[in-house]
Amino acid sequence: MSVVRPVTFDAAPFLSFMPMSLVFADSGVILSIGPTLAKLRPAEELIGKDVTEVFSVRDNGRGQGNCPVPLDTKLYLKFRTGVTTRLKGMAASIPGTGVNILNLSFGISIVDAVADYRLTAGDFAHTDLAIEMLYLVEAKSAVMEETKQLNARLQGAKVAAEEQAFTDTLTGLKNRRAMDHVLKRMLRTRVPFALMHLDLDYFKSVNDTLGHAAGDTVLQEVARILLAETRSDDLVARVGGDEFILIYNRFTDHTRLMQTAKRIISRLEVPVPYLDTFCKISGSIGITTTDYYKAPTADGMIHDADLALYSSKYEGRAQATLFDPAEHHDTHVEAAPQGTSQDKR
Repeated sequence: MSVVRPVTFDAAPFLSFMPMSLVFADSGVILSIGPTLAKLRPAEELIGKDVTEVFSVRDNGRGQGNCPVPLDTKLYLKFRTGVTTRLKGMAASIPGTGVNILNLSFGISIVDAVADYRLTAGDFAHTDLAIEMLYLVEAKSAVMEETKQLNARLQGAKVAAEEQAFTDTLTGLKNRRAMDHVLKRMLRTRVPFALMHLDLDYFKSVNDTLGHAAGDTVLQEVARILLAETRSDDLVARVGGDEFILIYNRFTDHTRLMQTAKRIISRLEVPVPYLDTFCKISGSIGITTTDYYKAPTADGMIHDADLALYSSKYEGRAQATLFDPAEHHDTHVEAAPQGTSQDKR
């Protein structure tokens, strides 16, 4: 009677060729592991244990053989302890040896696995497409980051363009377009506010006698004063060459508005230095507030502030006037003397 002697199996060549593989006996006991697999779990945690003790193993129901791990079919595995890395694999019997080899791969979990276990290109078989996949992932990440930065730059450019479209380039104040936008929003939300229309007195004389550069200097100083006389949630807009509209958010107290207007006029009367001379101007102001109206409109409020402004001009300039529905009407415009409402010099 012949005696079957156990065949000595050298797993080293297999494990070197497939560094993510392990060799296990027909009983399911792990006999040796590849060098990359050893980076995922120390050898002493795997060798001597049953494959199903280390991994949860699932197949497609077409496995062959009598060992605990289905052979010759696609397997889905996951570590039972620690980082539960998901793996794919296939097991095959090595004829005449009583042992089997299970080759593993990361599949789509490779990116996480590389980070979790600090793997490098040398940890993968030369024929493994994992490195190419990593390059593609890295390239995609680079493209996505560049796209993200490009979108951020485009968004920044859009915001800058929108801001420029709403800004008076000389003074840095908002322009008429911005004022229309703010008025529309405030009227829609029924926020109480005051509208103050300021027209500069004697500004044309500055331009005529000292030139437009002097006029620009004056306008920039006026902008500085108006910004100092408003709050962060108010609006100051330059709506014409020497015309400004101020919108005071949730501020409709008539006494305080008149105090603010007179303070603005007083500050405007301080001569503005230009080269070796001084530019002298003043300002006339008309004021209205939302509490005058049952249903205020932008055009109506601007019109009524204009009427109050013409009254200030009529009274000799450097005045502030509150709109009075009982007194102000279009005849004020017609009756204004020559050199007042029609002549803003």
